[in-house]
Amino acid sequence: MDPHAHRDELISSRRSVEPVLMDTSEVAAMLNMSTSWVYREASKLGLKGYKLGRGRNAKVLYKRAEVFKWLEQQKIH
Repeated sequence: MDPHAHRDELISSRRSVEPVLMDTSEVAAMLNMSTSWVYREASKLGLKGYKLGRGRNAKVLYKRAEVFKWLEQQKIH
């Protein structure tokens, strides 16, 4: 067996894995809303963001699975 085949298989499988976290602009594009709407309104509607850093310029990230779960809940109501 070729020792490089396993390494190549691992590399290709890592490329197909979706990232766990999304930034605010990605969430806004998915929802077809503005980033300012996501910052202001999404948390009021139950979408939880995770802050990285402190202060006004802290980056907010969202877990991809939670975004999809939240979207399903919004369709139900």
